[in-house]
Amino acid sequence: MTEAWTRIMQTMLEQSQQMARAFNPALETFRVKGFEDMIPTLSKDFMEMAFGRTFNREGLDAKTRLLVTIAALTVLGAQAEPQLKLSIRHALEAGATRREIAETIYQMSMFGGLPAMQRALEIAQEVFGQNEEKGA
Repeated sequence: MTEAWTRIMQTMLEQSQQMARAFNPALETFRVKGFEDMIPTLSKDFMEMAFGRTFNREGLDAKTRLLVTIAALTVLGAQAEPQLKLSIRHALEAGATRREIAETIYQMSMFGGLPAMQRALEIAQEVFGQNEEKGA
């Protein structure tokens, strides 16, 4: 990175911190890292009800809806890491296979670029590893 780029990024960070203090002082110390661990994986039945039948009774099932969500979050890149982890966990609960999740992420390399795809695959592998540790 160049010095000019570093200054721009630092300025943007400082401005966002000022906005956080102005809108809600509690947000100043909020850290996204680890946030995904605070929300447990929903049951498959609840996900089907909430993401499948409720919002689109005649449309996508929960598994497909979550794979589409993973695709969108992959394209967003590293800024969506907590949401991506949670969506991958939920997709597994909804019946998606590791291969289906990986293929969904691979497909997004055309839209989000290789770095976004690579980071999403790293996140998916982390979630898969956590599931193995839990015996899921």
